[in-house]
Amino acid sequence: MTTISSKDDLITSEKDLITGARNLLINCAELTPEQTLVIICEDPALGWYDQNVAEALENEARDMGITPTVLHVGAPGNDKNPEVVDAVGNHDCALFLARIGDQDRFADPVPGKKTIMCYARNAAMLASTYGRADHRAFLQLKQAVNDILLAATNIRMTCAKGTDISGSVSKSDREEPGDVSVRRFPLGVPQPLDASEMSGRVALANFLTPTGSKMYEPASVQIEEVVFAEVQEGRIADLTGNINIVGDIRDHYQMVSKKFGIQDDNVHSFHAGIHPGCSYDTTAQADPDRWSNTVFTNPRVLHFHTCGDYAPGEICWMVIDHTLSVDGKNLWQDGRMCLDDFNATRQCLEDWPELKAMFAEPAQAIGLGNEAI
Repeated sequence: MTTISSKDDLITSEKDLITGARNLLINCAELTPEQTLVIICEDPALGWYDQNVAEALENEARDMGITPTVLHVGAPGNDKNPEVVDAVGNHDCALFLARIGDQDRFADPVPGKKTIMCYARNAAMLASTYGRADHRAFLQLKQAVNDILLAATNIRMTCAKGTDISGSVSKSDREEPGDVSVRRFPLGVPQPLDASEMSGRVALANFLTPTGSKMYEPASVQIEEVVFAEVQEGRIADLTGNINIVGDIRDHYQMVSKKFGIQDDNVHSFHAGIHPGCSYDTTAQADPDRWSNTVFTNPRVLHFHTCGDYAPGEICWMVIDHTLSVDGKNLWQDGRMCLDDFNATRQCLEDWPELKAMFAEPAQAIGLGNEAI
């Protein structure tokens, strides 16, 4: 296997790359020798995935006795790709290094098959703690966070820009492991929580971005001054702020809702990142869509699914350095998780010492520089 270098000219060791690849193939995909794997690779020229990560996973799969096949695809669209559908059905496991793996048409499970959506965009990410940290540790952490949030009477979210929204999540159905048809790697968020009983305001800043469910243009809207979304029981009741920016946001919602025949005022659900190894070394400005659909797993980021009465909806609100309290007790504070303060999450740190070290020094780079402070 070839060693690779990051943009910072830091050499990524072969050992780290192998560890990340095996973490995905064994701890996440649970593949064994003699099984078949199709790696569905998006064209690197599109800027989302580089070829190194696909090569690393293909080589390691072959070394493990797994039979890998590579299928190259282009940019995602809103129609099914028959070649991809056939490939998913004809292999024991389908691994998406492509945005189409995040789209709703691949959400229905294929009996007896496994599907993995990978968010490690390049070999450097796969070889970092983001890719190497044991997937099973984050399965346990996700379950612990789900248990805490679903047991709450009231959840409140705030941020320094003025977000203050709260309510019950009693309408959230508990997500069981068997309900998840697409496995995510690295695993970086708890289950989405129902927002239909949430009221208050959310500070919209930086960008509105797509959720990855469907494709549309323009994909994002820049928000140069904070606009407040006034929310009442899971509905956008009003937008307040700079009249021109508010107009751009309204036009964007109307365009997306008309294109897909969906509600434009719905705030469906929300969740926050739980993976302290997630780091983003380019700017959000360079590609807001790629930014939001990569950095959402960092604990500094909480996002809402809006525009559509389903998860993940079509338009995403990204809230940075949030505080999320569960019945008055903070589970996130200013973008850092308070895992020692809850029995279930403290147990995760005890069971997985690598988690304790990662959360002590979480990744801070999320593509916003001083804007996030």
